[in-house]
Amino acid sequence: QVQLVESGGGLVKAGDSLRLSCAPSGLGTTLYGMGWFRQSPGKEREFVAVIDWTGRITNYADSVKGRFTISRDSAKNTVYLHMNSLKHEDSAVYYCALERTAELPTARPTEYDYWGQGTQVTVSS
Repeated sequence: QVQLVESGGGLVKAGDSLRLSCAPSGLGTTLYGMGWFRQSPGKEREFVAVIDWTGRITNYADSVKGRFTISRDSAKNTVYLHMNSLKHEDSAVYYCALERTAELPTARPTEYDYWGQGTQVTVSS
């Protein structure tokens, strides 16, 4: 059974940094892309960032470009979302999502095969 275990959320002040982690288990392969999404109360799930299986190709939502960085450590089989210069509007539940693909996954949530449980990020203004 494939599971994505997320960690790293919390309560921070505007301008602070946080790092989220997502570690898949039970997959048996590193041939997957990983995306991060977020969802605030009353809003649809929103694409944040994505990385391909090599770790060399990434894509970001315009709202986080220049502030967030997605990366992966193949040795640890973990994907990270480094969030800098956090703003109040970044507050949301953040989800990692995995797609079994050699291509760069898209920003469409429906294309992903597995999802993490979500981790809350709250940024006080």
